[in-house]
Amino acid sequence: MITRNRKKEHIFTLVFIALIALLAVLPTGFARQIYVNSEGARAKVVAVDNSSIYDNGLIRQGDQKCEIEILSGAHKGEIATAINMLIGKMDLDKLFEPGDIGWVIIENKNDGSINFVNMVDYFRFPKELLLIGLFAALLVVFSGFTGVRTILSFTFTLLAIWKILIPLSLNGYPPLLVALLVGSLITVTTLLMVAGFSQKAYAAIGGAIVASLLTCLLAVVFTRYLGIHGAILQWSESLLYSGFQNLDLTQIFMAGVYLACSGAILDLAVDISAALDEIVIHKPDISRKELLTSGLTIGKSVVGTQTSTLLLAYMGSYISVMMVYMAQSTPMMSILNSKPIAGEILHTFVGCIGLVLVSPLTSLIASFMYTRIKNKNKAIETTSLVTEPSENQSFN
Repeated sequence: MITRNRKKEHIFTLVFIALIALLAVLPTGFARQIYVNSEGARAKVVAVDNSSIYDNGLIRQGDQKCEIEILSGAHKGEIATAINMLIGKMDLDKLFEPGDIGWVIIENKNDGSINFVNMVDYFRFPKELLLIGLFAALLVVFSGFTGVRTILSFTFTLLAIWKILIPLSLNGYPPLLVALLVGSLITVTTLLMVAGFSQKAYAAIGGAIVASLLTCLLAVVFTRYLGIHGAILQWSESLLYSGFQNLDLTQIFMAGVYLACSGAILDLAVDISAALDEIVIHKPDISRKELLTSGLTIGKSVVGTQTSTLLLAYMGSYISVMMVYMAQSTPMMSILNSKPIAGEILHTFVGCIGLVLVSPLTSLIASFMYTRIKNKNKAIETTSLVTEPSENQSFN
């Protein structure tokens, strides 16, 4: 049985790798060249001219002229002057120094020569790869082959969101339904990759998917009940002005609520099912009621830390907004009734309710699943004992 499961896992891993490769090359349908005579390239800043920059209170405005050496693309090796526009927003503005590596957009003339170069931002990709590589290396060192499968699941999750969920939503498909389908696919594949073809994986899948459905329902109900509009999502309104007027921003918000907590639901489901799996291994004769009680007891301890984790994750991304409210002495009732804060409260507590629900659901599913298998094995053993001939019958 173990060999058969391992064979299934190896086959599934190969199929999974093929699926990841397919998603990697799958076009999104939105990769179009907006500016025909332009290209992106890496460039090294050789010198800068800050004479056109002026301070306006806490912010800087104007433009910085950068002499650059182009390091990639059709103009590799050429020296050009690039413009770095400062618009007075600290989250978007940047100042370059000689020696910096930047990412630039080059606009060409009809004859192919350089017409204009715009400094987009620092070229951070190699540093980002270093951070990702560190994560992958530590995961493999501490988890071995399970770490490799975790990386595959991680990659699949990113590709599924980027290549399936986002394009389908932009093309007008219901964002909440698409998110639920993609999230369920991610849940199933991740748990099969990490936990293998085992009872603990099946129990976790059942608990996570049922809890996800309930979480989606709660997201829909409370988004409407609290009167939240999807425009509170960052940059969501820009979609409407980019030719996507038919998008339902509120559904996108609901989908975001579900996706934000689906990972924590998945995590808690496998924690409960793995713990119950160990109990069954060490106490095979445990009853269904005892196993369910054990799952609920384990869940009580784990849910407390998981809900705090979810709260800290949301609060961490919203800490600057809370600081602004406090610095301006905004009344608490004004804070609680504001649309952005109400949206975050909905995010947090719908997710926490999902976490509270997944524990008993997974425990219930696991208790039925394990005891059914135990009873089936007992029936097989009894049948074999009855049909096996006695010593005297064999002698005769």
